[in-house]
Amino acid sequence: MPDNIHYNHETVAMDGQTFSGCEFRDCRLVYGGGEPPRFEACRFEACDWKLEGAAAQTLIHLRGMWNAGAKSAVQGLIKEITGAR
Repeated sequence: MPDNIHYNHETVAMDGQTFSGCEFRDCRLVYGGGEPPRFEACRFEACDWKLEGAAAQTLIHLRGMWNAGAKSAVQGLIKEITGAR
């Protein structure tokens, strides 16, 4: 578990990681669809969040749903993600 690490201009694979007290500056944060990462008291500045593999395929699927007319289903998922009512 990375603790109190300062990442600067790096590509960081996030799958299955727990980051505690870390700082990410100008990083490329990559999630491939495995075990979700956990962040505890971390800071992010000017980072690029990249989805690859299964995570990218999920995004493509959601975009396809949206374009096929299932906008309310996708909006429902967004509400679930954000905790909106």
